[in-house]
Amino acid sequence: MAKTVVVVDGMGGGIGAKIVALLRKEIKVEISLLAIATNAVAAKNMVDAGADRGASGENAFRISLPHADFVLGPIGIAFPNAMMGEVTPAMAEAVLMARARKLLLPIAQSHVEIVGLPQCNVLDLVGEAVAALERALGE
Repeated sequence: MAKTVVVVDGMGGGIGAKIVALLRKEIKVEISLLAIATNAVAAKNMVDAGADRGASGENAFRISLPHADFVLGPIGIAFPNAMMGEVTPAMAEAVLMARARKLLLPIAQSHVEIVGLPQCNVLDLVGEAVAALERALGE
């Protein structure tokens, strides 16, 4: 049975779209790839990049994330009020409460600093996240 991979993003969905596109290119096993976003533009951009389906809004987080095997996205998806307020407390809670393995990219948030990590560009972080998923799918 195919694993369900949910890519979560907000704002314009640029990072999520990069993750989706690289997943489609690199992951050779069958996966169900869902795009869940804080807004419709981000969801559309991730679907355009290759996600099987997409949805946006707080209820999409609550309904979709409990069924995920893996969640990928920027770390801001786990912080209430991140992404300029687009991530509601309920969205962040849905991410953190999901039983899924979370592969989060340490992308800076204005109100959170993650210390001890080397600075990497977004494309390198996306590549690392996809490689981590590929390893996990092989387990």
